[in-house]
Amino acid sequence: MGGTLLNAITVAIGTTIGLFIGQRLSAKIQESVITGLGFVTLFVGFSNAGETGNVIIPLLSIVIGVIVGELLDLDGLLERFAGWLQTRFAGGDSAGQDSRARFITGFVTASLVFCIGPLTFVGSIQDGMGLPIGFQQLAIKSVLDMFAGMAFAASLGIGVSFSILTVLVLQGGLALLGSLIGEVMTTPMINEMTAVGGLMLIGLGLTLLDIKRPRMANFLPALVIAPLMVALATALGINVYPL
Repeated sequence: MGGTLLNAITVAIGTTIGLFIGQRLSAKIQESVITGLGFVTLFVGFSNAGETGNVIIPLLSIVIGVIVGELLDLDGLLERFAGWLQTRFAGGDSAGQDSRARFITGFVTASLVFCIGPLTFVGSIQDGMGLPIGFQQLAIKSVLDMFAGMAFAASLGIGVSFSILTVLVLQGGLALLGSLIGEVMTTPMINEMTAVGGLMLIGLGLTLLDIKRPRMANFLPALVIAPLMVALATALGINVYPL
């Protein structure tokens, strides 16, 4: 859990600085910052997507995962939670619809960017297993998230700050999972989960660039389905990485 706490602290520092700076930036600068983050998110997404050893696995995981996510309406749940946070802690009733939409966008976007990369899953699970490399990976992620939090908060406002809750809950849960079953996660399982996360980051990049706004939270089940598919194939004696 040490890595998760460190990550939450650095996100808090980054978003606080970003909120302070953002009030002094023009709308054009804020728009350009978000565009730059979109470029970087796309680059990371394509890089991570290339980790797959068999594109069929992320393909099936994405399709099955988004069907499950749409049925559960995970994106709607996340947005309603963000709306509740804004009403409860940021004066939502008097802030106006534009401020409410900005808060929700900031919270949802930052939560997904901070929590679906490979360092999140691998680092948190290994940190939960008590492996030093897990804490090291989360330390690297913490520094990256601090600067990303600065940029997001400067452009999207205070909603980004509340993504700390998502970091604590998701990474803390993964660390707990790592302490229980982390040793059963094989390299192919991690690679396919990373690839699916990369595809989701590409979707987030499209959102940041205002090209398309997919309901990215509805794709989250794919991150669980990918390693399960690898585990099932292995149990059935199927080679998921054909020559």
